[in-house]
Amino acid sequence: MSTTIQRRPLILVSLLLAAFVINLDITIVNVSLPTLVRELHASNSQLQWVVDAYSLVFAALLLAAGSLSDRLGRKGFLLAGLTVFGLASVAGGLTSTPGQLIVARCVMGLGAAMIFPTTLSLISNVYTERAERAKAIGLWGATIGAAVALGPIVGGWLLEQFSWNSIFFAMAPVAAVGAALVAWSVPTSRDPDATKTDIPGLVLSSAAVALLTYTLIEAPGQGWGSARTLAGFGLAAAVFGAFIAQEQRTSEPMVDLSLFRNPRFSAASGSVTVAFFSIAGFSFLITQYFQFFKGYRPLSTGVHLLPVAISVATASIVGTKLAVRVGTKQVVTVGLFCLAGFFAWVSTARTGTSYLEIAGQMVLGGSGVGLVTAKAGVGSAVNDATRLLGSTLGVGIIGSVYASLYASRLTAALPSGLSAHLARSAHDSAGAGLAVVGRLASTGHASVAGNLHHAVSHAFFAGFSAGCLVAAGVSAAAAIVALLLLPAHPAGGLALALESD
Repeated sequence: MSTTIQRRPLILVSLLLAAFVINLDITIVNVSLPTLVRELHASNSQLQWVVDAYSLVFAALLLAAGSLSDRLGRKGFLLAGLTVFGLASVAGGLTSTPGQLIVARCVMGLGAAMIFPTTLSLISNVYTERAERAKAIGLWGATIGAAVALGPIVGGWLLEQFSWNSIFFAMAPVAAVGAALVAWSVPTSRDPDATKTDIPGLVLSSAAVALLTYTLIEAPGQGWGSARTLAGFGLAAAVFGAFIAQEQRTSEPMVDLSLFRNPRFSAASGSVTVAFFSIAGFSFLITQYFQFFKGYRPLSTGVHLLPVAISVATASIVGTKLAVRVGTKQVVTVGLFCLAGFFAWVSTARTGTSYLEIAGQMVLGGSGVGLVTAKAGVGSAVNDATRLLGSTLGVGIIGSVYASLYASRLTAALPSGLSAHLARSAHDSAGAGLAVVGRLASTGHASVAGNLHHAVSHAFFAGFSAGCLVAAGVSAAAAIVALLLLPAHPAGGLALALESD
């Protein structure tokens, strides 16, 4: 025990490093999306899957992984997770097609799900005194926030120095160092009384979320009213219903659904989900806007996104203090209305919009996220899962609304004389459309190139605006629900509700 106490600083560093690398990977890929269009010829739906595959598997397996690590042994489970994550990162860097990369991202999500809850369990096991534990968990939460904020900057720097593969290769040595530190310093521990893993619940919940996400992402290509899309939504609803029935029937459910009968808990959890839903969808679109239409390089794109990260961090601190003085309901509601206003405002952005205006928009949006999440707590497994689920659905829904409008507006505005092959390429994504513009211009077809550039730009901003307006509507609806259901003060409110699991 004395050795463990002496090694506490190194133990904490190793656990924070493990948490850092998997959360860095949530946002590091966003800035690479335009590069993946150019290098791997990824379509809009493939870009969505590159982002969503990781967070989808991460969210789906998070609760079950935490239970398994408690039963099987936390140190060994964490080392296994770091190994899976590191090897999958190398595999991602070796891929040559979008499909291969998506599979690698799924396996990376598996590793992340094994790592994330285990780091928190080990911190709680090592730091037994309440004050020390609170400080350690606070550092853990701060590390997660820093990783998410630094992802676009680190990714941008790697893309400018090396190839796109580097953003995946770079994760492997970090995971290896983390594994070495864990192997040397972290003590073994397990909880013999941990609940059994609800395998049917895990399978059904994962299948429901995967079916819903797949249907959403593929709907623009299949048609929102097509038989395949409607069947996908119906099947997802049926599987989700089966999951609810399973959780109500079993004695040790994966998720205690009785929590959601409390409207305060549901409103609190929903508010966090909407915040991450909105900001993830925005991140998916804004990196393409910055690089394709503002001409920013990858590193510059990451730097230009800093107002979001800074305002989230600032508003989280301010929001925590404000909630004590004016009440949780007011803080969260104002945060959600800030998000709604932000998306309504940013939906007006065009190529000529100044960065100063965009920065102001991002400060408003980041402040909204910070206020919503200020009282959410960092130690809740359900809370962590809802954040990831919100991010997954944000990219799926907002990205698909964008893709649908992009495709339909482009079809209506394509210039005459464009070959069917080039037209199909332009429909894949805005980046692919601009690449066709470049080829036409370089082969002496300046007039067609100019008309196509106008069509692609018009289609992109039609989809961009529609996606942002959907996010604005969802945020406004969530604000009204929060105003009606959340308690005025935190004593029985958001923080307590979200930490009750």
